[in-house]
Amino acid sequence: MDAALFDRRFFEQRRSRIGSGAVGGKAQGLLMAAEILDRERAEMDVPGIAVEIPALTVVAAGAFDAFVDRNGLRELIRAEDLADERIVHAVRRADLPAEIVGDLRALAHEVRAPLAVRSSSALEDALGQPFAGVYGTKMVPGNQPDADSRFRSLVDAIKFVYASTFFHGARAYMRAIDRRLEEERMAVLVQEVVGRRHGDRFYPEISGVARSYNFYPTGGAEPGEGVVSLALGLGKTIVDGGLCWSFSPAHPRTGPPFASVQDMLEKTQAEFWAVNIGPPPAYDPMAETEYLVKAGLAEAEADGTLRHLASTYDPRSDRLTPGTARPGPRVLDFAPLLVLEELPLVAQLRKLMAGAEDALGAPVEIEFALSPSVGGAPARLGFLQVRPLVVGREAVKVTLEDLVSERAIVASTAALGNGTAEGIRDVVFVDPDSFEARLTPAIAAELERINRGLLGEGRPYLLIGFGRWGSSDPWLGIPVRWDQIAGAKAIVEATLPQMSPDPSQGSHFFHNLSSFEIRYFTVRHGEGRGIDWDWLRRQPAVTRTDHVRHVRPPAPLSLKVDGRTRRGVVLRPA
Repeated sequence: MDAALFDRRFFEQRRSRIGSGAVGGKAQGLLMAAEILDRERAEMDVPGIAVEIPALTVVAAGAFDAFVDRNGLRELIRAEDLADERIVHAVRRADLPAEIVGDLRALAHEVRAPLAVRSSSALEDALGQPFAGVYGTKMVPGNQPDADSRFRSLVDAIKFVYASTFFHGARAYMRAIDRRLEEERMAVLVQEVVGRRHGDRFYPEISGVARSYNFYPTGGAEPGEGVVSLALGLGKTIVDGGLCWSFSPAHPRTGPPFASVQDMLEKTQAEFWAVNIGPPPAYDPMAETEYLVKAGLAEAEADGTLRHLASTYDPRSDRLTPGTARPGPRVLDFAPLLVLEELPLVAQLRKLMAGAEDALGAPVEIEFALSPSVGGAPARLGFLQVRPLVVGREAVKVTLEDLVSERAIVASTAALGNGTAEGIRDVVFVDPDSFEARLTPAIAAELERINRGLLGEGRPYLLIGFGRWGSSDPWLGIPVRWDQIAGAKAIVEATLPQMSPDPSQGSHFFHNLSSFEIRYFTVRHGEGRGIDWDWLRRQPAVTRTDHVRHVRPPAPLSLKVDGRTRRGVVLRPA
């Protein structure tokens, strides 16, 4: 399915294309979703919710080629060691192709609402080699009173996405999947932001990611029943691995396995992202968060956006009551939706996942945003993205005896993926003796240096660390970008008494894991055999930094993950 040429009526036309060339993986997924919705509308509609693809236009990849060629930027592709700052400087000084400028100016003249400017490259979200989360995304507020200012912010956002194509992270990612940067063709998706204005903030009340396969089923759920993660505000919270609420759509009243109500008060979402439509921020066109702002639950309650999202804590009974009718601390458990069913969100998501699975012939991941009803109108659910997940089906058996074997250096009953891997000769692990949560940004930088060397040598490795890999919150885990650990063949997410969050469910992170078929182990401290730290410390060291060790055992390791039981082991030779 293709999009018609932009006729300078953004909201009326709904789906359009500026320029020539490919529209990229992300836009193609949305066009496919629109086709599914148009064809299956009668089967997929649920009373009380209106599902739609938010209005979009795609600056096609031909504009990117012209931008690079006419401004002499091919050297950026060839310059492997060029710093990101120099790339930004070169891209900012370059001119967009004249043939798309008129359409962009018309778009800026018409649209006075926030827009999301997102990458949609030729390789992005392709099955088996995704680029989810690698390239840039930028929100522009659309609140400037004059069209010239809106046009400049739109142009800056497009250039930011273009610049991210050449960044160090994207280059490392290309090497990890054995592709060349010259192959990339970047289209840019410009799409309206679902949400409403609340003072100086604009945001959806709910953002979410729904996957039809669940890598961490709990509470009696089965992997094939799927998982949904919800958050207040923009979806950046979920994508970056922040605190959100996850549940099985087959068991929506069963939440994450918190130890107590107090645990929920401390470990549920307490702040959210919104588009800043107040006074303009400091000019920083190459910062992804230039027009974003963070706020807390007090601001959300003042905005009136917690009604469908929160429960209230009663300290006298030590219980939560769905809703915000009474005073008290709020907990974002989405109970008014999931327990009281004030909106049929779960039923709607089940239908969307089933329809997308049928169309793609594979498990799927869907990103969406929801604004509840106003004045009796249906709630608006914006369908923001759909892409396939890879779920291995190879028959692998991991027994209980394997989990307690003396050969097991990692043993987990919560492993992701399915299959075997042989010949791993390198292990990179965060030293538990020197680990502190406040040092996680420094740990990420140390890991990046080691990963870069191993990638260059073509040596896949086993990676072991603490907390949530890829979390944007350094107090929940190690805030690595995917390219900083892209050489890992298997990844272990361990816990310590002082670092023990629930397992990761970040959207882009897990899409990349599944698509690259990287085995993933969760190991909680004090459970079973876990990790043989003594054996790891005895292995010959290749590199040792302040917080990370790279060791090379004398013989290769093997690993296997049983996707049916979620058991996984890493074994040293007999």
